[in-house]
Amino acid sequence: MKNQQRGLSLIELMVSLVILVVGLIGIFNLHLIAKRGSFESFQQTQAAYLANDIVNRMKLNRSELSNYADTYTGAKAAVKSCETNICTTTETLNWDQYQWDQSLIGASEQVGSQKVGGLDSPVACIIENAGAVSVTITWRGIREMSSSSKVSADCGHSLGKRRRVFALNTMIL
Repeated sequence: MKNQQRGLSLIELMVSLVILVVGLIGIFNLHLIAKRGSFESFQQTQAAYLANDIVNRMKLNRSELSNYADTYTGAKAAVKSCETNICTTTETLNWDQYQWDQSLIGASEQVGSQKVGGLDSPVACIIENAGAVSVTITWRGIREMSSSSKVSADCGHSLGKRRRVFALNTMIL
């Protein structure tokens, strides 16, 4: 009689399952890292868009340029809308500040009652000096970083090691 082995033994099956599980865990971890990176990238892009938005608003209302300088956290009170009303330059300033402040927290994009279109715990600082404008936007990132940014230490410093910073410096003449 010939003794031929057919099929897999239990040990071979267990080894192949262990290899499969290790591979699946690696793929799952890679997916999580990619999702975190995508979210961080979205936040950075959103901050760049918001900084450019307020600079463009300031260019359109140059007579009130110095009055845009402030700290924004998403808590400004509603003001007269300039979308359907004719506004003075001061009313336009107040409307721009309110709209931009609400954009930081994503007030116009909601899922249920949760605001989803903005930054996480944003703090924005605008400094103006004789036409030189500095817009700094800080927000809370997902993970801690080894060293916090030295850019505008006064803006959003309470976010600690999870602090992310976008700074835009320009001249408006």
